[in-house]
Amino acid sequence: MPDAQARQRAAQEMAYCEALLAKSGTSSLLKILPSQGLTTWKHYPEKDVFDADSGAQWYYHCHDDSASLGEHGHFHCFIRPEGRDSEPCHLIAVGVDAKGRLTRLFTVNRWVVGGKWHDARTTNAYLERFNVELAEPDFLVNRWLTAAVARYDAEIRQLNLDRDDYLASLGRDFDTVFEDRSIEVMSELQIVAERD
Repeated sequence: MPDAQARQRAAQEMAYCEALLAKSGTSSLLKILPSQGLTTWKHYPEKDVFDADSGAQWYYHCHDDSASLGEHGHFHCFIRPEGRDSEPCHLIAVGVDAKGRLTRLFTVNRWVVGGKWHDARTTNAYLERFNVELAEPDFLVNRWLTAAVARYDAEIRQLNLDRDDYLASLGRDFDTVFEDRSIEVMSELQIVAERD
């Protein structure tokens, strides 16, 4: 788990990336989304971003109801523990507003993203591996997302624990819950930050 100094450095890196993007007249979303013809549910970029060195993977998408949730869409963040051919483990979803600023963190049911389900202890052990050091689709977006996961490490760990508590509280067979389409978000934290 990152210490307080590491979390502070991650917060500074997030702010630095946001400032550079804003100074350039763009945002994390403008760097990865098409200039027109955004399609809900479609992955952006089309081929998920994958860093072979760390096993980190992400994609962005939005839903028809994203605006009602106070976001434009969200990044789904994963680790593929044994490389590209291994099943992905979903770490967290990072919701952002239309300017690409973080608005919420949340966990989802297995049917939402697929992959292999891991309990919170195992999922949280993978968090520090989430590191995307690639130039494509955009270096600053990759660094911002890596920094966001590091900055909110403690909150993400708790959300994964809350997810498991919620799952246990249902008192149902896990496999039936994992496929229950009425259960999408399993834990959530709204992020309130300074806005311009």
